[in-house]
Amino acid sequence: MRAMIKFEYCKPISAKAVPTGLDWIHEVKYDGYRGRVARDGRNVKLLSKSGLDWTWRFPFIVETALKMRQTRFIIDGEICVLNVQGISDFDALHSNRHNEKAQLYAFDLVALDGDDLRDMPLFERKARLGKLLKGRPKGIFVAPHEAGEIGPGLFEAACRMGLEGLVSKHRERRYRPRTCDWIKVKNRKHPAFSRVMDTFG
Repeated sequence: MRAMIKFEYCKPISAKAVPTGLDWIHEVKYDGYRGRVARDGRNVKLLSKSGLDWTWRFPFIVETALKMRQTRFIIDGEICVLNVQGISDFDALHSNRHNEKAQLYAFDLVALDGDDLRDMPLFERKARLGKLLKGRPKGIFVAPHEAGEIGPGLFEAACRMGLEGLVSKHRERRYRPRTCDWIKVKNRKHPAFSRVMDTFG
């Protein structure tokens, strides 16, 4: 089925500074598990970055996908559990004790109505994603983003709020892993930064 196309994820590359310029779109980085939700009619799959079937594990996301009016799509995003402030809580997600509360922070639309959208520029994919998720039930929410030279200031604000950081993406790029131009800049005081240092340091 075309709605269940296989694809390689676009992955952000670590950097020390947020890019500036009018061609960049900036998103808050949520702390969770990368995943994609794919629906083809009444068939919904939620897959991890490594291809594990997590449909059984995060029922709220699957139920939300089934309630949406469109019946064929693939959404790329981050599976996360939000605390009372609306901030992603990795420890709560990783504990496996809050699986029924996990939601999908959706930031890209890979396919819609059986059409592969990966050759569209990012800003067009985001426009279609926003339309797809407009008025959607809770469980899948669209990633808010800001465009242009606001990036460095937005990163400073994210750090003050205790968020993980930012992911900046070139608005014109296609969904191609080697040329997508996704850049992540992490808040060094966030627990996620310590986890990475413990793993690779």
